[in-house]
Amino acid sequence: MTIIVPPEPILAAPVESLPHAGVFEPKWDGFRSWVARPAGGPARVVSRRGTDLSDAFADIARAADRDLPDVDVLLDGELVVWHDGKLAFDLLQRRMNRTRAAALRAAREHPANFVAFDVLRLGDRDLTALPYTTRRAVLEDLFAEHALGPPWALCPSTTDRALAERWMREWAPAGLEGLMIKDPALRYLPGERRWRKYRTRDTTEAVVGAVAGSPANPTTVLFGRFDEAGLLRFVGRSTVLDPRVHAALVKRLTPAAPDHPWHGRSFSPSWGSRERHPMIPVAPELVAEIAVDSAFEDGKWRHPIRLLRLREDVVPADVPVFGEGARPAAG
Repeated sequence: MTIIVPPEPILAAPVESLPHAGVFEPKWDGFRSWVARPAGGPARVVSRRGTDLSDAFADIARAADRDLPDVDVLLDGELVVWHDGKLAFDLLQRRMNRTRAAALRAAREHPANFVAFDVLRLGDRDLTALPYTTRRAVLEDLFAEHALGPPWALCPSTTDRALAERWMREWAPAGLEGLMIKDPALRYLPGERRWRKYRTRDTTEAVVGAVAGSPANPTTVLFGRFDEAGLLRFVGRSTVLDPRVHAALVKRLTPAAPDHPWHGRSFSPSWGSRERHPMIPVAPELVAEIAVDSAFEDGKWRHPIRLLRLREDVVPADVPVFGEGARPAAG
């Protein structure tokens, strides 16, 4: 028997401020996925888009066959890889598009974990119509009754907002992206943005290195930082520009010199997209204060960056060097 996974998981809408009530859970920097273990096996690991990841994460599929009860089980959660006490998205990504043998080698070097935060089916029970708190109780019982340990992790959960805020502060250095906020009475609604997500954000500085659109009407800003050798390196792209920021940029942008290292380059409008947009290099002399999250690797922010304002009091030499993350450059 094969368990049919929903066409999409329940999704989350971003919020700019942390709600005062709800069920709060950490937001993990990993791959949203399903673990489907039918009675009699074999188990499958499936991405949120329906792609079978069982070869890439054969260690998780084998653990499901070994550890989960021999009844239909469908779990919703996040695949993560830990390295040196931090979530390592790059190591997780390396599992993809590899041969099974190469993925198994990667699994031995950097094992994956599955952080479970919902259960949709257990035995002959379809749990999707039940309130979230009921599903959560079933999930907790599943972990307790079968003494599930690594690679399984039960997602922490609380209704205490102060505790959730403490998680954000204390766990951010490990790669916690923020918080998920869930309605305790909500049933599971595939494809609907009925959960909420609040991202942990820090402010720091970066250099305006290029734009999309044109200097007279920029639609996106491409940010850079200089490395130790003095080369401008790409660190991320902006979200949609605030009208006031847009107006300030238009007045200050100047054409790039012929030696700008980004001439002829393009960028992806979203992570994982194959679509490419041309960069229009500009003189790297403007410094922007930016709001960034914790999804930072290889010197770049994976998610779009919010441009807060131009820093007239800061010059590019004051900006942190490439690779330094979100350490503020100036007061």
